[in-house]
This record gives sequence, structure tokens and C-alpha cells, in this order.
Amino acid sequence: MPSTATSALGRDASERYSLRRPRAADGKSVHALIAACAPLDTNSLYLNLLQCTHFADTCVLAERTDAAPSPAGFVSGYLLPNRPNVLFIWQVAIAASERGQGLARAMLFDLLERPACAGVDHIQTTITESNGASWALFRSLARSLACPIEDRLLFDRNAHLDGVHESEILVTIGPFTPRGAAN
Repeated sequence: MPSTATSALGRDASERYSLRRPRAADGKSVHALIAACAPLDTNSLYLNLLQCTHFADTCVLAERTDAAPSPAGFVSGYLLPNRPNVLFIWQVAIAASERGQGLARAMLFDLLERPACAGVDHIQTTITESNGASWALFRSLARSLACPIEDRLLFDRNAHLDGVHESEILVTIGPFTPRGAAN
């Protein structure tokens, strides 16, 4: 039986991409991918190395199977320390040439099917009001999981971000039936 991640991509696309846990060797290319994906914030290379090692179980790297290995997409996340049933998605980065293929959604389902996320019944992320692609992705995910989606202000532009960054809206999806270790 195909995974939900494979189903989310569709048969043709699932043959074009390989989804896997990142490794330390992927840190530089993940950093470059994120830098190329405006409006995402570029963090330090060191942070991306930690995501590819310490947080590899809750991050996913997508590579094209018909090309030299380079990231087509990267999703970083972590389980909330005080609520391990909540997967927080930090960033979703998809190479410009790979957008519109359902890759981001498939990568999110891949995470939910992993043993590390076996008890996850909520997803959280933050999205700026102007990021239409992220709003569409997470609304679609909530529909697919047949669960509610809620949002509220988390970090205010003026109060928290010195007026130099859009306000960050906390988006919560869930509860849904945990999917981890379904394979």
C-alpha cells in the first residue's frame, strides 16, 4: 500500500523524488536552498547542520531521482518539548523549479508517517499574512487530515520583531488521528 506521502505526489511525481532524513553532509546544500527561497528567513549554516543531525527525525529532504543529488525541497520541524504530540514546522523550502508538484504536502505527510511522529495529533507553524503559498499548503493539509485549522497572532511586528518583519501568525492544525509508523 503506498504511503500518504507517495499518494500526495501522484504516481509520476513520486517516481521523480526521493524523500529521506537529512544528514550532516546535506547541511550546506540545505542552507543554499533556503537562501534561494525568498521570503524564507536564512538562518546560520550551523543551525541547518543541527537540523540535519539533531532534528533529522523531524526534517525531510527531497531529491530528484533523475538528476545529480541536490535538494528539491526541505522541511524542518521539531516536536514541542512540553507537548510531544505537536509537530512544529519551522520552514518549508521548495526549489523554484519544483513548485506546484505537491512536493511540500508530500514531505509533510512523510514526516507524519515516521516513527518519531507516531504520537503527533497536532501540527503548528507560523505564517506571515502575505505568504499565500504557505496558507494554501497548510489549509490543504488540514482538509486532507479532516481536522480544524486555527490561527492567532504569535509574534507582533512591532512588539516582538522591531517593525522589520511581518507579524507571525501561529497556525494550529488538529486534532487528527496520529499517523506515525503507519508503514
